[in-house]
Amino acid sequence: MRRLIPYVAAIVGVALTSVFIGLVVGRTQLANISMLYLVAVLLVAVAFGRAAAIAASLLAFLTFDWFFVPPTHQLVVADAEELFSLALFLMTAVVTGTLAARERARAEEAKAREREATLLYEAALLMADPDLERALAAVAEHFRAALDLDAVAIESDPGMLERSAVAARDEPSREALHATGTELRLMDPRRGPSRRIRLVGARLPGRGRERRVHLVPITVSGKHVGRLLLLARTDARELGPADERLLAIGAAQLGVTMERARFRKDALETEVLRRADDLKTELLHAVSHELRTPLASILASAGSLLQRDVAWTERERDEFVGAIRDEALRLDRVVGNLLDLSRIENGSLVPHKAWHDVGALVEDVAGRLRPVTAGHPVDLEVPDDLPPVELDYVEIQQVLANLVENAAKFSPPGSAIGISVSPANGDVRFAVTDHGPGIPEADAERIFAPFVRLDRQGLRTRGVGLGLAIAKRLVEAHRGSIWVDREVPEGTRVVFTLPVSAR
Repeated sequence: MRRLIPYVAAIVGVALTSVFIGLVVGRTQLANISMLYLVAVLLVAVAFGRAAAIAASLLAFLTFDWFFVPPTHQLVVADAEELFSLALFLMTAVVTGTLAARERARAEEAKAREREATLLYEAALLMADPDLERALAAVAEHFRAALDLDAVAIESDPGMLERSAVAARDEPSREALHATGTELRLMDPRRGPSRRIRLVGARLPGRGRERRVHLVPITVSGKHVGRLLLLARTDARELGPADERLLAIGAAQLGVTMERARFRKDALETEVLRRADDLKTELLHAVSHELRTPLASILASAGSLLQRDVAWTERERDEFVGAIRDEALRLDRVVGNLLDLSRIENGSLVPHKAWHDVGALVEDVAGRLRPVTAGHPVDLEVPDDLPPVELDYVEIQQVLANLVENAAKFSPPGSAIGISVSPANGDVRFAVTDHGPGIPEADAERIFAPFVRLDRQGLRTRGVGLGLAIAKRLVEAHRGSIWVDREVPEGTRVVFTLPVSAR
């Protein structure tokens, strides 16, 4: 019925024009009154296209000859001049209608091109999302809504996506994408017309009439990487050549997006392997020096104690035992730091948070580190009205201990070490201050990287450079931050903050 509407419109337009001409001719005489039919032809051409315009031209020619050219009610023309006028009128009507229809077609084509460009531009913006699965899900919904489809699925070859990106109007439409009895139509403009494949299988009871799924292959650089599945509505029009061209361009963009995501994944894996290799190299350097030195000292002291031909005094024996104990503790700290860093990098060191009193934590750390800070007075500044903080007691204790050990290590004998805690904009602020040589501004960020050790004014201390690296990762695991305060006039102040509650 839709195909007949343009021709019905042509008949109605010519009929109304004929009625109007009949009324005018009955009252007055107008020259070239047949030109009124050109208005009807133009209107039909603009509204319904070339075929309807030509039909209206022929119908106007016959109608005017039948009703208004003597002898009337006959297709015979008595006057040769009238015959020439009718022929000229027919030619003018056909040409005018054709030109008007052509301009209409160009306008519609420009509008369609603009729609395609807008749709593809919006799809390209959605594909820019770095999360590939989220981007493809948004693109699937974009195509489904723009083309008024029941369902759209974007599938990839194994290894690219964990699951397909599907956008469906309802659950039956989602299931119909891969249901048996569905006609699969392969759309690949590079290989000519669409090809049809029917998925045959057991028919479920109560299933409605068969659906048609359009499949567009997704390729990049001649390599197949996925497919685009589209389920059209049963009451909707068929996808035409313009839609196929649009989907082919969209599939090409999807291929580039998938390939870019694969390159990004490969680059990330390469960077991870490179960093792991650098970490292994640094670890080997640290182990070769920081583990062998205490082991050599332990072996030397133990060997001396085992010498039976030497009469060691009690004081000498105590010195050997003390050296063995100190080097063993140092070795234990190094191995513990290496294990902690490994667990943090692997994500297996997760904070076990509970509510704790910050003042008790600071006093506990200060008491436990008295042997380390024996040559330094320790000043504690902890207000009594601090709220409890949700944290992992052991991990934050380790952070604070690492900072205090560094302060004692790099401070001149007799200089004070300050530990302060204060509220700050909904967080709790910890600060450890020393009066050592300070940290250069260029190294303020670098010192939090693993295995970084600074030579501060010729003071080279033992260690593998893991204390601050572990502290930074533990603080960040609590959703806090840590930095070197540049506002102190001398020495070093390292500050870290923790949120009062992680919820």
